Amino acid sequence: MATLAPLSADHPPGLIPSGQLWLPRASLTSCLRAAMVRSTMGYELTDAQRLNHFPASPLCSLSWWFEGQGETLVPRNPGTAATLDCERAPLPGRWVLSGPQTAPSTSWCPDPTEGMMVLLLPDALHQLTGLEPEALTNRFVDAQAALPPDWHPLLEAVQSQPDSASRLACLEDFLEPRWQACRPTTLHSAHRYTDWANHLAQRAALSAPGRSLRQLERRIKRWAGLPLRELRGMGKSEQAFFDALTAHVDQGTVSWAEVAAGAGYADQSHLCRVTRRITGFTPQALYDGILREEAFWAYRIWG
Repeated sequence: MATLAPLSADHPPGLIPSGQLWLPRASLTSCLRAAMVRSTMGYELTDAQRLNHFPASPLCSLSWWFEGQGETLVPRNPGTAATLDCERAPLPGRWVLSGPQTAPSTSWCPDPTEGMMVLLLPDALHQLTGLEPEALTNRFVDAQAALPPDWHPLLEAVQSQPDSASRLACLEDFLEPRWQACRPTTLHSAHRYTDWANHLAQRAALSAPGRSLRQLERRIKRWAGLPLRELRGMGKSEQAFFDALTAHVDQGTVSWAEVAAGAGYADQSHLCRVTRRITGFTPQALYDGILREEAFWAYRIWG
């Protein structure tokens, strides 16, 4: 069954331990990346602490709300982080399906909430449902309307479970036989975006007749919803994120020039531009937010 990822040994003081990262059983690691669980039930939070920041991501997500509800915030400028005074938009349904996101996103919860976001690899979602990730890119849709009818009992079944462990077990029991029946013959076991993108490129080259660069790019975009260049760019950004967290643990400080060089960026300015495009923040602002602000809980548990 899914296992709870260990909490960071140095959880920032003053921030509530309300987020959890659950990792899938071994048979589903090529399909299901992780599940993020969040509960603010029983906590008194300010409006700013009810914000939830998420980076651009190549993953698809399927979300449940067990208590409360959220709203998406519309940033004033594309690629920037939304703030409390931005326009708000309701979620499209009781359960929400999203495709790959090329820009950061922010939501806000007006009341105490409990929810779960399941993160699926886009090519796996395509194999399982026939949905085209490219058609879902940068969109949040009503999951019940978008998913095939045989997925609808799953939505209700997970909703009715009493806790995170049973919800994840219900999801995995549903996915496992379906994934065993439709998964590709060659699978990757990597847990980083760059490795997955490289595997996807290799699979595209071997999967069907027609191996011109344009045909390969179309195949990858159909499976993943994003072009290979964008996927590899997110992989570099993820590597920089983990390098910065490692530096903090080992040294207590971060040299952004060293992080940029280690992740393969031309220089520190290049790292800053890409980080702002993917997260809405400069590297230092992101780093400070992870250490000090409740709204960056998703980054903390991912690291």
